[in-house]
Amino acid sequence: MARFVQPAPVPADPYTGDRLLRSWLDRQLGPAGHAAATDRLASLSAEVVGPLRAAHVDAEAHPPTLVRYDPWGARIDRIDTAAGWQSQRAAAARHAVVALPYLDSARATWGAAARVVQHALLHLYGPESATFSCPVAMADGAAALLSLPEVDPAVREAWLPRLTSTDPDTAITSGQWMTESQGGSDLARSSTTGRAAGDGSWRLTGEKWFCSAADAAMAVALARPEGAGPGSRSLVPFLVPRYAADSLLAGPDLDPAAPAPGVTVHRLKDKLGTRALPTAEIGLRDAYALPLGDPGQPGLTRAMTLVVVTRLHNAAAAAGGMRRGLAYALAYAGTRQVAGGRLIDSPLHWATLGTLAVDAAGAFVLAGHAFALMGRVEVGADTEAAAELRVVAPLAKLATGRLAVAAASEYVECFGGAGYVEDTGVPRLLRDAQVLPIWEGTTNVLALDVLRAVVREDAATPLLRRLDAATDIARRLTPVLADAVARATAQLRTAVAEVTADPGTPPVVAGARGFALRTAYALTTALLVEQAAGGDETAEVAARLWARRWLQHEDVAIDAHQHLEVLC
Repeated sequence: MARFVQPAPVPADPYTGDRLLRSWLDRQLGPAGHAAATDRLASLSAEVVGPLRAAHVDAEAHPPTLVRYDPWGARIDRIDTAAGWQSQRAAAARHAVVALPYLDSARATWGAAARVVQHALLHLYGPESATFSCPVAMADGAAALLSLPEVDPAVREAWLPRLTSTDPDTAITSGQWMTESQGGSDLARSSTTGRAAGDGSWRLTGEKWFCSAADAAMAVALARPEGAGPGSRSLVPFLVPRYAADSLLAGPDLDPAAPAPGVTVHRLKDKLGTRALPTAEIGLRDAYALPLGDPGQPGLTRAMTLVVVTRLHNAAAAAGGMRRGLAYALAYAGTRQVAGGRLIDSPLHWATLGTLAVDAAGAFVLAGHAFALMGRVEVGADTEAAAELRVVAPLAKLATGRLAVAAASEYVECFGGAGYVEDTGVPRLLRDAQVLPIWEGTTNVLALDVLRAVVREDAATPLLRRLDAATDIARRLTPVLADAVARATAQLRTAVAEVTADPGTPPVVAGARGFALRTAYALTTALLVEQAAGGDETAEVAARLWARRWLQHEDVAIDAHQHLEVLC
């Protein structure tokens, strides 16, 4: 008797097979703008399904290692990474995954919507990048920080072109050294100090506990200048060269690839997921650093420029991962035989996948909207977009992160026992998703950020305006959907009034997570309605089912079963 071998799932092309992505680009860019992006997107997609998928597997199979000493006992702190990791690095540069919104040619073609194209690139690239999407995110955040007018032009000119290069031989990425063991998200407890050196550079001393992309050429680190007051606002972002080649403290005999003097890699983190990504504990002892902005002025607001960008990348990673997980689950269901037929022919399984497709659609439009707002802020100095982004950034990050973990758990289950076996690659979906609600702020941290934005900056006003408009749009689609949006808007208005009336009370603070999630779900409904208004059938079905699932807490399995083909 021949041994049974299950055919491996081969998902559809991530660009041509994603109906909502293509329709979204048509609306956001216009047909001509989308056409101008098609070759770029198709080229990346083709590489993702071929060499980058193989590179992803290689990087996961060969996680980074730390070599502390050379054969003769010299401390070298070298982080070795897999060939697949290096392939992902090169591809990110070639396809301008970081660089695109900073390129003059891209801004000339798409204007503020260059960020929309970048989001599409991330949607394709991220899910099978072995989490190289993390250094991509931090490189983008560092580039945005360096682009601020208050940054010394000489520092900008030395580093920004390297972050935004499309040449793999010159392009670099950035790490982010903010977290310390005693503080975590409580930046006010940061103990790293900065000392002016007298030549415009500084020396940093302290311990950083969770340094992602520890092999990157630079990092943005937070430190408290000597003499600065307590609290988080007085912290200042500094650029720290990671290697001797870029540190003015390195002597001529030091290997350029050696760590910069004063930078010590204590150990690599053994993490639940993101195993191909080198994350380290790093010590600083009078390490060479350059201030990003005036170190005499409170710098946390400047640092938040980076954080907003990385939060949006986090949302893009969540939504992209959800969509790719769905594609794999669909492909597997199409080949797996159960009870005398294909798994995909089971109405129950079809309904499960349909419900997951609804969630993936909602996550996509929420992340995509955040990128569109960021582009309008950067290129058009759009004050309305800036006001909305202030609350959409944390909303998009917190909501998509939680959706991604729930979806990943379902995707693992969709594969049965094979989903629990490491060499299928399926368990990685869940392991890697779990970082998304944690990195750049947990759900609770972000919920409090949403409260602050609503109370201090009137950030709910643009959201309520968008929801009011969506109610009117929905009436042209279906009265039931319009009524659901109208009810959610009225409830949100009441909640905002209660929050702003007395924001510090224990009930308001205790309810911050629920308030933030309800706001995110209502906003997502509005965004799906806006997308549906142009005739997008996928968005219309997703809007109706999303509203029932997340605004009215109904089981939508039966209708999801009926509409899976449209949703995918």
